[in-house]
Amino acid sequence: MSRIGNRKIVIPEGVSVKEENKHVVVTGKLGELSLDLPSVIDINIDNNVITLTRKNELKPTKALHGTANANITNMIKGVTEGYTKNLEIIGVGYRFSLKGDELVINAGYSHQVEIKIPTGLKVEVISNTEISVSGISKEAVGEFAANIRKVREPEPYKGKGIRYKDEYIRRKEGKKAA
Repeated sequence: MSRIGNRKIVIPEGVSVKEENKHVVVTGKLGELSLDLPSVIDINIDNNVITLTRKNELKPTKALHGTANANITNMIKGVTEGYTKNLEIIGVGYRFSLKGDELVINAGYSHQVEIKIPTGLKVEVISNTEISVSGISKEAVGEFAANIRKVREPEPYKGKGIRYKDEYIRRKEGKKAA
């Protein structure tokens, strides 16, 4: 029994969900998202309630059942509220800046790292050391934030690097003089 897959998804006011040939389109005030459902998952939209059912009881099918339910739930939340990830950079001389449609990162390298901002995402520089990545797709926001973090991952000794705003970095003590 898949608890997540069997959840009923309530469609809020102002959101429309259409399904045609296993292709789901969710439209809301912030935009439109689409998803192709696996062939073993069936969707039923009835009275602003979405239910997903699976065709067999195999383990991979059960996993896809829960994943499809979670993806549709995330799409509905994305077109109504949107998603945001906040990042901060810690280190002497480390900073963020915007140059057109590119994010420029000074992270202690001999060169600046420039990352092109994908379409559909908005990057806002709060200060030299803080940025906010926002958009309607949870997957796109999370992936772009992770790519920014990969430029200089936080190190455990001094805590320098790029981290999520609410992330805790476990610190190490380092060597001691004898």
